[in-house]
Amino acid sequence: MARISTITLSAMMLMALLFSTPTLAKDKYQQALTNFKKAPETRQLIASAYGYALFPTVGKGGFFVGAAYGDGRVYRGGVHTGDSSLSQISIGLQLGGQAYSEIIFFQNAQAYEKFTSGSFEFSAQASAVAINVGASAQTGTTGNSAGAGQAGSNHNATASYVNGMAVFTAAKGGLMYEAALAGQSFTFDAK
Repeated sequence: MARISTITLSAMMLMALLFSTPTLAKDKYQQALTNFKKAPETRQLIASAYGYALFPTVGKGGFFVGAAYGDGRVYRGGVHTGDSSLSQISIGLQLGGQAYSEIIFFQNAQAYEKFTSGSFEFSAQASAVAINVGASAQTGTTGNSAGAGQAGSNHNATASYVNGMAVFTAAKGGLMYEAALAGQSFTFDAK
């Protein structure tokens, strides 16, 4: 089992290196934001949110023990205010790998401050629905943790905040109907 864990973590580190080339950093953030602007629900939130955290590529893989990692940026009023990293370890029946983009919207200063307090973690029951066009997810926060759940079906859903946050994911390089946020931990370094 220890060998499987080592192999899984090594594969995740390799995926993180492949997905985080510095020369493409500006382009990958702009491309991810452009992709989220294509969905009507996220387009509206991008325009009206107090701020958001954008993770252009989150690599996730596992063989009974899974891991996910992604680098992101945090924005307030459209201005880059700091950098964030996302990490997740999970145990259970899982096999394979996937990559997706993730965006977390902050409705107000309070939600933004919770996320940028230094460390933030989603609770065990948190999840987000992957979007193509017309899907949404809701989140709730308590303290320095949050829970997310599907707001409706993938067709004609209306996005809304719960306790100041809303989370969306978009699949990259494969089909992903749902992304588990449970145990996702975030760090924040001010710019």
